[in-house]
Amino acid sequence: MDIYQLHLGDLPFDQAAELRGALDDLVLEGLIRAYGWSTDDPERAKVFGSYVQAEMNVLHDRPDMYPVLEEHDLTMLCRGPLAMGLLTGRDWATAALPDDDVRNKVPGWMQFFRDGKPTPEFAKRVEAVREVLTSGGRTLTQGALAWIWARCDRAVPIPGCRTVAQVEENVGALEFGR
Repeated sequence: MDIYQLHLGDLPFDQAAELRGALDDLVLEGLIRAYGWSTDDPERAKVFGSYVQAEMNVLHDRPDMYPVLEEHDLTMLCRGPLAMGLLTGRDWATAALPDDDVRNKVPGWMQFFRDGKPTPEFAKRVEAVREVLTSGGRTLTQGALAWIWARCDRAVPIPGCRTVAQVEENVGALEFGR
């Protein structure tokens, strides 16, 4: 296994410290390469692992995390770099999502979508940055990924994909750089 991620965002610090010792042993034994905490809380990121996974994209920046990354020599895996598809250039006026798509639901953490459509607030934000992100021939997706690289040297976006074309578009962002 390459990495191990703790996904209990509200785990008490003392319990995380107990896990940290066991995970350090697994790293020393060569059973895992690294471990980290999936948390948006900078204080939790400080105490656990060699990386943190946090939500980050051009619509939801993480400036509170950057000093922690530097001070503790951490890498940040950025979940949601394309804002659950909002930063892909899809025509959301005509898009229909499958019934089981989480963007059709209204879980408490859902901020970009309501009832399968972008919220007006975030749709406006996308339009406000579209021209900058698509400059130089980039697609909106490629610009959103490049923004993360330019924003923080320690940030690694982990975009989702469902098709080969989406993978190719994501990888194509590397051709443009930051």
